[in-house]
Amino acid sequence: MDLRVAAYAVVHDDRGLLLAHWHEGRRAAWTLPGGGIEPGEDPADAVRREVREETGYEVEIDELLGIDSRVIPLRRRLAAGADAPLHTIRIVYRAHVVGGRLRHETDGSTDEAGWFARSSVPTIPHVQLIETALGMAGLG
Repeated sequence: MDLRVAAYAVVHDDRGLLLAHWHEGRRAAWTLPGGGIEPGEDPADAVRREVREETGYEVEIDELLGIDSRVIPLRRRLAAGADAPLHTIRIVYRAHVVGGRLRHETDGSTDEAGWFARSSVPTIPHVQLIETALGMAGLG
């Protein structure tokens, strides 16, 4: 079984909910900004780095919202060449913008970033993590 540990941020303010457009394998959808933790990297440092890379914003962490653990069966894996199920552990933080400006990532797993009204999330293609994290944040 493969293991992936990642950190994500719920950034929600008067502009709406900050999302990144993820694309990998056969699927593309909107997700929370965040991603994989590098070996030896603190999860809080990872989420700040990932938000900066994917959206252009510097964020400050407000609180740990929770940890989501999910096993993705091999038949549902999207990565080319995957040969085992994936256990994904997702650490979710609430954060707020303290600097930077919106921009799109280049040469990464996301290709666009934007602000969305909370009410519009059900109408856009999105990953389940958004619903899970919004529930953790009391925004569900």
